[in-house]
Amino acid sequence: MQLLRLIGRYLKPHWRLVVGVIVFQLVQSIASLYLPTLNADIIDNGIAKGDTGYIVQVGMVMLGITLVQIAASITAVYFGAKAAMRVGRDLRESIFLRVGEFSEREVSKFGAPSLITRTTNDVQQIQLLTLMTSTLLVSAPILAVGGVIMALRQDLELSWLLVIAVPVLLLAIGLIIVRMVPLFRLMQARIDTVNRVLREQLTGIRVIRAFVREGRETERFAQANADVTKTAVSAGRLFALVFPVVLLVMNVTSVAVLWFGAYRIDSGSMQIGALTAFLSYIIQILMAVMMATFMAIMIPRAAVSADRISEVLSTDTTVVLPANPVVELGASGLVELRDVSFSYPGAEHPVLNNLSFTAKPGETTAIIGSTGAGKTTLVNLLPRLFDATGGTVLIDGVDVRELDPDLLWGRIGLVPQKAYLFSGTVATNLRYGKPDATDDELWAALETAQAADFVREMPEGLDAPIAQGGTNVSGGQRQRLAIARALVKRSEIYVFDDSFSALDTTTDSRLRRALAKTEKAATKIIIAQRVSTIVDADQILVIEDGEIVDRGTHDELLASSETYAEIVNSQLKAEEAA
Repeated sequence: MQLLRLIGRYLKPHWRLVVGVIVFQLVQSIASLYLPTLNADIIDNGIAKGDTGYIVQVGMVMLGITLVQIAASITAVYFGAKAAMRVGRDLRESIFLRVGEFSEREVSKFGAPSLITRTTNDVQQIQLLTLMTSTLLVSAPILAVGGVIMALRQDLELSWLLVIAVPVLLLAIGLIIVRMVPLFRLMQARIDTVNRVLREQLTGIRVIRAFVREGRETERFAQANADVTKTAVSAGRLFALVFPVVLLVMNVTSVAVLWFGAYRIDSGSMQIGALTAFLSYIIQILMAVMMATFMAIMIPRAAVSADRISEVLSTDTTVVLPANPVVELGASGLVELRDVSFSYPGAEHPVLNNLSFTAKPGETTAIIGSTGAGKTTLVNLLPRLFDATGGTVLIDGVDVRELDPDLLWGRIGLVPQKAYLFSGTVATNLRYGKPDATDDELWAALETAQAADFVREMPEGLDAPIAQGGTNVSGGQRQRLAIARALVKRSEIYVFDDSFSALDTTTDSRLRRALAKTEKAATKIIIAQRVSTIVDADQILVIEDGEIVDRGTHDELLASSETYAEIVNSQLKAEEAA
């Protein structure tokens, strides 16, 4: 069972806390079991005989045992809570580190909303079960077994009531639990759905408002929310039956004990104190069974969460780290693709098919093509966000699959298609790739990225706050800051994935001229939709359906490539029409 393996694995480093829980729960349970016997002794030998001194003497012993019980219980709960919190911490860390190793393929497989739910809600279920196990499940079997032994010591003939009450209680609770398991599994899936819908709405709030779709999105969230509520209510209704069933069995058993016990007292076969103690032990046994069944109710949901967490932890990334990585490279930045192909799992056709080209240091290689031609997939192969399913990607003559990941990523300054900034300041974002960069280096990168002017206009300058995602700056400003962040690294290879699309043509032109001056020796790869961005490139690759159909300079392609000429003409006509 995944749940037991998962909890056992993450509790093992904290075994001292687990031992502490067991020891103090044992002390607490023994004290609880001993108190009814002392109470019976007071009734039979103190109250019945009018011996006040004996009552005080045994009462003081009971008080001392009660204090020990309280101290042991508090200590056990403290150790249990500490162990549970550490298990939750270690689980979240393991999931985070595993997801950090995933390629885009694995992230897409699970989906961001599901990964968030697994890291938060699912871990919380395991953490809660660990806590409740430490406080309830350890003491439950001790109280149940000890209670049976102590009850039999008080009166053997009334023990047939236990044979009836305990199985009835277990059967009733078991039927409820069986019905609850599928509901808990469904609930976790529907929580995923709520997270997905909410994430889409928060991310796409501008689009929603622009298309006046607030009503429709409200309905989507209301439906997802209603589904979670419906499942939770169904599970809650079943859970609500647990305590009435337990109380019914407990009260009927208590009445039966008093009924049949009265006959035994009347016949002189049993004393009043023994009956009182037997009744206390019966209640303790049924309470222990109730605690165990309460844990059993929590186990199904935690088991579902454990399966979901284990699925993440057991998923290996398709981008496998090399066993003996290359840790040194030349400083040229030569990029070469040899017969590279890429296919998504289960896809009928490859996204890229037998691509070969060389991007040389000091030159600009541009890639252009229609939407869906495979341009972004191509550049994702360089930093190993994906691994090619065929062919080889080389940097300075070494296969990227053989390079140390830190060395590879340190050589590449990537500006993704969607510019993303982290919450913090302008400076913290720019230093993301080079934490020790000086302010002069930051300003130099901002000058090249044509972002220095608007940063200077901010009251705080480099310390100006940036909201999560960069939502407090415009799209063009966000894109220029993302370009500056890559330039701060001073990499040998720069990859711009449609990173100039939000810039006007004048800013685009100035940025490319500045880039040519400051990064003369670097290899520059530019993915572009706009022809004006790539007219000065040393090499332009035209991609259609995952294949390079033409290559050359702007002038050469205008003369020889029908596909490129169509792209140029379509954009010129659009500009003329505008």
